[in-house]
Amino acid sequence: MEGKQITISLCIIVRNEESTIGCCLDSVKDICDEIVIVDTGSTDHTKEIVEKYTDRIFDFTWIDDFAAARNFAFSQASMEYILWLDADDVLTTEDQEKLRTLKKNLDPAVDAVSMPYHYAFDQFGNVSFSFRRNRLVKRSRNFKWVGAVHEYLAVAGNILNSDICVTHKRIEGHSSDRNLKIFERRKENGDPFSPRDLYYYGNELFDHKLYRRAIEVCQDFLKTGQGWVEDEISACGKLADCFQALGESEKQLEYIYKSFDYASPRAEFCCRLGFHFLNTKRYEQAEFWYKLATQLVRPVENSGFMTEACWTWLPHLQLCVCYDRLGKHELAYEHNEIAREYSPENPQVLYNKKYFENLIGIKLPKK
Repeated sequence: MEGKQITISLCIIVRNEESTIGCCLDSVKDICDEIVIVDTGSTDHTKEIVEKYTDRIFDFTWIDDFAAARNFAFSQASMEYILWLDADDVLTTEDQEKLRTLKKNLDPAVDAVSMPYHYAFDQFGNVSFSFRRNRLVKRSRNFKWVGAVHEYLAVAGNILNSDICVTHKRIEGHSSDRNLKIFERRKENGDPFSPRDLYYYGNELFDHKLYRRAIEVCQDFLKTGQGWVEDEISACGKLADCFQALGESEKQLEYIYKSFDYASPRAEFCCRLGFHFLNTKRYEQAEFWYKLATQLVRPVENSGFMTEACWTWLPHLQLCVCYDRLGKHELAYEHNEIAREYSPENPQVLYNKKYFENLIGIKLPKK
């Protein structure tokens, strides 16, 4: 006998989202039982668009606090579970079907459902950057959002890690210095910064190319020793990037290696080291690190930031370069073929294919 399916409230906070909110709501309107929109001060046509989908539209005075706005949105929900999205997120047709299936079959003992967030894509449409977020939560648990900027939903209990993906549809030129200004105002006001605040403040400074300040804040974050391990590893990467931008290669290497203090080597950092040695023509050392990247097992149910290329085609493509420089052309060809399986339209991979066909007389079967 089929059990009763759950009911879902969709909660979104918006401000001047006329270019994206329609696509977002179109992708989930037939799955959710209620749509709650909280507007934090739109001056465009966002509200008029939203009114076509729901009459549950609420105004919230913006107070430089994303968690406060999201908690207010959650307080307006009335269904059994709450799904949250941003206005520039969508569910693909495949993921819509997966969510419908989950809605029919979800065990009511589940408190929260995490979903992969496909945040960035390469030129071929492949996911290049992803991480997990808790997306669907039981309303009766009264979970709260925490953090004025780069807020997170604090959940506990029975958590299901699903394969339903949320896709971010970035709009070019849509970024701003809003988050950085919030951090700067909080700093001026003498507000205390949690380790997580320091981590994201450092990221914002880096994104605005304020490298010296970013270094100071990221180092302060690591000194707390209280950050989430995935953030600590990521901060090492940001520090390495800062020093690279400043031309300080020794300090760059220091923080790449420091990432190993927090967990076993990740493919992203192995590729960083491989790139360093490849650039300095130390091909055997480069080979070691790129080869290690291909042998690593992705952390199970990892919710940290993942650069997909480093776990798939990139180290194989770079091994192709290393082996070519070392005169090991057959090995080079083999790894280029592995890269081609992951990224069949990559122009560098296709160039290498022709190069090796001519060099060692290999002809590939037509597909």
